[in-house]
Amino acid sequence: MFTGIVQAVGRVRRMDRQGDSARLCLDAGKLDMSEVRLGDSIAVNGVCLTVVAQDAQGFCADVSVETLRLTTLGELKPGSEVNLEPALTPTSRLGGHLVSGHVDGVGRILSRHEAHKAVEFQVEAPAELARYIAHKGSITVDGISLTVNEVAGNRFRLTIVPHTLAETTMKHYRAGTRVNLEVDLIARYLERLLLGERAAEPDAKGLDAALLERMGLRPGD
Repeated sequence: MFTGIVQAVGRVRRMDRQGDSARLCLDAGKLDMSEVRLGDSIAVNGVCLTVVAQDAQGFCADVSVETLRLTTLGELKPGSEVNLEPALTPTSRLGGHLVSGHVDGVGRILSRHEAHKAVEFQVEAPAELARYIAHKGSITVDGISLTVNEVAGNRFRLTIVPHTLAETTMKHYRAGTRVNLEVDLIARYLERLLLGERAAEPDAKGLDAALLERMGLRPGD
């Protein structure tokens, strides 16, 4: 588990393709490698990876074909910057929200513009994730815990303060940038609970209007 509070910006040393999978090796930037052990989990742009090799300056992790297919990690090149966060410990401060490091989909930055002392981004999420994104709710973008300031369909707005821009890869975001998205865990569990007994059915995929009406609820209430 993670919190979505980025602790360092690392840089890709190399991406070694190994058939359909890959080994990703990174310089860890400000991350204290003296506290990292083989087998530890580190979120890289929001993707939970396992340390398989390390030195004083960085580490390597294996990336499966499934992870390459479902995230932006396969687009990284030597020199690319990435957000890094080691896994939670029992004494960690929960400064963001609970993050699993399992990416739900890849979104796209639609626009960026200055707003007083902040920067606003419009982001487009995959349509199937729209129901999990709520006004003033939490979302993880490339491993960064953020608050949704406005939502319309599968598009949402983020307002980013200068500190977050300076300490993460968001400073490089432009229209067209692809980003890893993880929706709030609570939203996913709540949907599953509301399915009730239907959750055991093979074709139970989520809430729909018919199910809500059977529960005495109407969409839009």
